[in-house]
Amino acid sequence: MLSSTRLDGIALVVGGASGIGQQAVYSLAEAGAEVIVLADLNEEGAIATAEESKQYASNKNYRTATFKVDVTDAEQVHGMVDFVVREFGRLDYCVNSAGVDNGIHAPVADTDIDNFNKVQDVNSKGLMLCVRAEAAAMRKQEPRTFRGRSGERDIGRGAIVNMASANSFAGLPGKMSYTVSKHAALALTKMAGMDHASEGIRCNAVCPTWVQTPLLDIEFQKNPQSYAEMSAVVPIKRAAKCEEVSDAIAFLCSPAASYINGTSLVIDCAVTTTIRLH
Repeated sequence: MLSSTRLDGIALVVGGASGIGQQAVYSLAEAGAEVIVLADLNEEGAIATAEESKQYASNKNYRTATFKVDVTDAEQVHGMVDFVVREFGRLDYCVNSAGVDNGIHAPVADTDIDNFNKVQDVNSKGLMLCVRAEAAAMRKQEPRTFRGRSGERDIGRGAIVNMASANSFAGLPGKMSYTVSKHAALALTKMAGMDHASEGIRCNAVCPTWVQTPLLDIEFQKNPQSYAEMSAVVPIKRAAKCEEVSDAIAFLCSPAASYINGTSLVIDCAVTTTIRLH
C-alpha cells in the first residue's frame, strides 16, 4: 500500500449504518483511521456496523462511537459535529452518505410534490447542513502535513466526501426528484471545494451508478427488466460492489488526494461516457 493512502485521523460517516456508508466505515477502518463516528437515524444499525468494523481496523488504537441524527434538522447536525470535536479533539474526514431514493417512478408532469420535497429535504438540504457544519468545524483546527517522497506538504485541515451519483450528470426516466437532488449534491461539492480551499478544506464527491446493495437486489428480484436494462448499459454487465465505491472514498480522504478538490469521481464503468444499446 502507498503510504500516502494511509489514514490516521478522526472520521465522521453520516449514513454509516448501511449501504455504501457502511462500507465506507469498513474502508476507512482498513485504511487506518483512528476513530470513526457513525451517525445515522438508524442507531441500532450504526452500533452493529461500528462493532463489525473492528475486524477490518488496521490502527491499533481504533475506536468507534455512534450518534443518532436526522440530517434535515440543523440543530441535530450541529450537535453531531460538536460531539465529534468535543470527544475526539478534531474532525479530519467526513463522508456524507445519508440519502433517500426517488420512490415511485413518475414523469415530471405526474410528480408527487410531497415526495419531491422529501427527497430534496434529505438529499439536498440535509447534505448542505452536514457540509456546512463540517466545514465550519474544520476551519477552526490546525492544518496537518504529510511527508512524501518529495518532502513535506500541507494536506490541509480536513477532507469531505459527498455521496452523489451518476444521476448528477444524467437522468433516468421517472427519477426526476432523485436526479435533481444529485445534481444539487454535485453543485454543493463544487461550491464547498471552491469556498474553503484557501482554508485547507477539500470537498469532493463520488458518483456511482448501479451499486450492489440489498435494495438494488430487491429491485432486480421484483423487476427482472431492471436487471436486463443494467446489463445492457454497463459494459462489464454487473453492478458495482459497494467496496469499489467505498475504497474510492477512502482514497479521496487520504493524503494521496491532497490536490484533488471541488470535483467528482465517476464510478460507473464508462456508462455516462456514451450510450450503449447492447
